[in-house]
Parts: sequence; structure tokens; C-alpha cells
Amino acid sequence: MKPNLLTRREFIRRSIVIASVAGTIPSFLSRTVWALDNPLTSADALVTGDDPIMVVVQLSGGNDGLNTIIPYTNDIYYKSRPKLAIPAKDILPINGQLGFHPQLSKFKALFDEGKMAIVEGVGYPNPNRSHFRSMEIWHTASDADKVEKYGWLGRYFDNKCQGCDPTTAVNIGKILPQAFSAKTPFGISFEDPEMYRWVDTGAATGEAMKSAESYFKKLNKVDQPSMGGMDAPHGSIDYLQRTAMNAQLSSDKIREVTKQYHSNINYPDTEIGHGLKLVAQMIAGKLPTRIFYVSQSGYDTHSNQLRDQNKLLNELAEAMHAFYADLEQQRNADRVLAFSFSEFGRRVAENASGGTDHGAAGPMFVFGKRVKPGLYGAAPDLQDLQAGDLKYKIDFRSVYATVLENWMKTPSTPILGRAFPKLEFV
Repeated sequence: MKPNLLTRREFIRRSIVIASVAGTIPSFLSRTVWALDNPLTSADALVTGDDPIMVVVQLSGGNDGLNTIIPYTNDIYYKSRPKLAIPAKDILPINGQLGFHPQLSKFKALFDEGKMAIVEGVGYPNPNRSHFRSMEIWHTASDADKVEKYGWLGRYFDNKCQGCDPTTAVNIGKILPQAFSAKTPFGISFEDPEMYRWVDTGAATGEAMKSAESYFKKLNKVDQPSMGGMDAPHGSIDYLQRTAMNAQLSSDKIREVTKQYHSNINYPDTEIGHGLKLVAQMIAGKLPTRIFYVSQSGYDTHSNQLRDQNKLLNELAEAMHAFYADLEQQRNADRVLAFSFSEFGRRVAENASGGTDHGAAGPMFVFGKRVKPGLYGAAPDLQDLQAGDLKYKIDFRSVYATVLENWMKTPSTPILGRAFPKLEFV
């Protein structure tokens, strides 16, 4: 049976697209362009219902690590920050040197329960203070003097995820993160599951949306039996249909599971709370997702840092605590490891505007029921700085290598380009 090309002209005329609320086109469309020349099968799909899950939490803007995990017995800290230093009496102690910011009581609870590890002094050689470039380095796991085309998670997809379900990687946000960039583009991105669906750009609500979805389901029903033989010339079109239907099914599936699961855990009504709640809903719905990506913005605290960082850290801790309480109720906590990162820390000295400027090294946090809790790395050395910045002690790619090999059970060298020392937090 030959494909109905007139129907496809109608498709172009109507300009109906699949979109998120922010106008993001899920990557299956760009992935199809690559796949037409090299169609994949599901033979290499790696996902089963019991596979470990990784959640990446991006703290955008450059979190001030020195006011997050605080060296509260160090006089240099208080001399460097006469206005911004957190009083020792308010610190939530970890040990005799370091303590949590007072807004991180829920982090301390996770730490005390053995569900959290802190990796101190994380960074990379020759640090870059540009938001764009430093974030690019973290996303691509490149050296500071090199530009890498693909993201570190994209290289994971290229190595492990040929033929996987489109929902194997999910970003909660407007656009796919650079970390997802791959030779064969992969993953989906949305802010609201209800808007991850086929919509008519002319009228994307109500009956018009339902009509658009119905139209696309009919349009992209794979023609039979054109899988080869006399119909082989139309194989690319058939693949386009199958890919489009795959996206439609993933859209239906995501909207169904996020509607069905209702947790009694109270998440904060915040950007990070919304993101982690959606992740918990999708995990409860037994989607085949291996990697989730969520973000929290606002950490570029050049001014008003006490007010802004207090709020952000409280939101982060409340959301992460709620997330793991939710996973415990689902009995999925054993499957999920989360870690947070920020593109850089801040300068040791405060500035004249009640804030701190772009710096270098800072802490990372790792969460999970199977995490080996504790502190990894050394406390910040405030006497040995590099141009006013904390020196890194642990390369961030060592954290990536540890997660890839010990949690995701995949060799890290093909993904990171070379071997990095692993840590012991998992």
C-alpha cells in the first residue's frame, strides 16, 4: 500500500506541530532526520522496569558553595564576609569544621538518615567564570581549553540507548539541555504534561486540540505492509510514521501516568518542587526513563544574596526531601540516585552590593537510599586561593565517572573521553 502523500501535503498546509507549553519541539523530529539514513531497531534497547534511575539537578547561576556548606569555625570566612557570613550559632553542624546553611534543615535530615553525600571542592582545571562557557564545560564534560560538540549524557545515549523508548530521557523544562546533545538526538522536554501533545498552531485548545490529535493519529498510522520488498522506496516515510507514532504514544503515556498518580506528599509550589513532583509521578507510572533532568534558576547572587540564596536553598531542600519521601512511599527509593551541580561557585570575599561574584570550585550533593553517606573531599582551604577563588580538589568528571560506572553500570571512558578517578559515594 502506497503512503497517502496528499495527506502529508495537508499536514504541511495545516502546520500542525507537536509542542510543549514553551514551544519546544521534542527531539524525535530532529532525531528522525538522522534516522532516515540509518534506521534503528529496538534490538539495543536497554530499559527494564527495575533499572536504576539517575536524576540530574542543575542549580543555574553559580551557587555560593561557601555559604551552603559553611566552614563555621574558620576566622578567614568571617573576615572575608563581614555582611554575608552566616553566624556560627545558626549553622546546622555536620562536624567540627563544616555545617549546613540554616535553610537546609531538610538536607541535614537526609544526611542524618544516611541518604546524602557531600562532595567538597568540585571543579575543573583552568576554571572559566563565564556562565555560558562554564555550563558548557559541565554539560559536555570537556576540558576548559577544548570545545566538545556532544553532551556527556548524549554520549551515554549514543553508547547505550539505540532503539530506546523516546521517554528514556526526560527534561523538565523549555528546551533540551546541552548535556543531552548527541549524534543521534534523544530525549524529550516539556514543562507541563498536558501540553506535551499534538496541537494545531492556529487553535491549540479545546476541540481544536482534540481534532489535531485525532488527525495526527490517523496520519501517522503506519501503512501496511510497506516494510520492504516492492514498497522499500517508501521505507523512510514509514520510519517517519513510526517515529511520529512513537512520540504520540509517549505523549499519551506521560499524560496518563501523571494524571493517575496522586501522592499525599506536599511538594513546595516552586520551580524545583514542580519539576521533582513530575519526576516522581513518572517514576511511579513505571515509565522506562533512565535519566531525568530538572533545573532551579536564580543562583547568580551578585546582590541581595542573603535574601535570594536563603529562599533558593530552602526551596531546594524542601523539594528534595519531599521527592525522596514520595519515592519511599512508592517503594522506588532504592532505584533512584540524584545529584546536583552548579556551573561554578562564588568568590571567597563578598562584594560591595551584598553579594558575591563568579568563582570556581564548590560542593556537589548526591542523594539516594543506596548512597554511601558522608563527606568526600577536603574542607575549603581559605588560605590557599587562586585569584580569590577556592581551588578545586575533585574534578567534576570523577563524579560523573562514579555515577556512570557504579550506578548506571556502564563504562565511563568512552563517554568522558578518558578515565577519571572514581569516588566511593556509591
